[in-house]
Amino acid sequence: MGSYMQWDQRIGRRLKLRDLHVLLVTVETGSMARAARRLSISQPVVSKTISALEATIGLPLLDRTPQGIEPTVYGRALLACGTAVFDDLRRGVQELEFLADPTKGELKVGGAGPFIEDLVPAVVGSLARRYPGMEFHVVETDAQTLCELLLERKIDLALCRPPETPRSTDVAAEYLFEETMVVVAGRGNRWFGRRRVNLADIVEEPWVFPESDNVAATFIADAFRSSGFEAPKPRVRSNSVAVRMRLVESAAFLTVLPRSMLHFGSNRIQVKSLPISFPTKSAPAEIITVKNRTPSAMTSIFVEELRSYTKNIRRAARKI
Repeated sequence: MGSYMQWDQRIGRRLKLRDLHVLLVTVETGSMARAARRLSISQPVVSKTISALEATIGLPLLDRTPQGIEPTVYGRALLACGTAVFDDLRRGVQELEFLADPTKGELKVGGAGPFIEDLVPAVVGSLARRYPGMEFHVVETDAQTLCELLLERKIDLALCRPPETPRSTDVAAEYLFEETMVVVAGRGNRWFGRRRVNLADIVEEPWVFPESDNVAATFIADAFRSSGFEAPKPRVRSNSVAVRMRLVESAAFLTVLPRSMLHFGSNRIQVKSLPISFPTKSAPAEIITVKNRTPSAMTSIFVEELRSYTKNIRRAARKI
């Protein structure tokens, strides 16, 4: 009882969501002056709010440095709790809005290339047509950063391959489909439309590959080696899927792409897979969410649509 009374009197009645929000914005902006401008309040109000928070908690929350303001270890711990609180509150309000009108609300989706090129837009477009009140915020970045954004509650779900480094145990992964790799040429390339092509025939062709530190480059190199060849030295390296695609469409280059890109982008891209058995698969495509976090209704709808869009790829992968 005494412990509860201490919490109720010292923290429960004095710690306000508004105060946590002021602290969060102050840390995000790096100064009280910038936080005041963003919040449309005066700097003394920001300073007084932070001081009151520190008095309530009984611990220093911010360090003042020549470079600006940084959270102390206590400040970071409180912000982590605050981020989860605001996220739960946001999702709670979304759920109320969804119950009132299940076609309205915002969903924040993250994706890594090449999924962001065609699959994510296809799903967003399908849902946007069926639910005009739905709003979408789409972020493109690498798998590791997507996991960090999920834990920071800045996105609701992500679509990517597993990152090269072990991901946090606080995220959950759902297998979506197995990705196979294909060699592709653009319309006008001399190999386009050939019925018979061997890997030995095209090793010396101009290639465009991802950067050598990209996980896709590792899969490509392994595939060539397992076929008895060293991976060709590319004329162009770029991690941009769009850049690689445009160069292949120019008919001057060959590249290796996930088969799913050709599946989902068949109406848009002007490339074709060559009849080569490319002996490798990349890491599977996965849906990443925060573990033990009840998905919002819109998240569930989006995930179900992803499953529907990729069921044919799953069937094709089982036959390979």
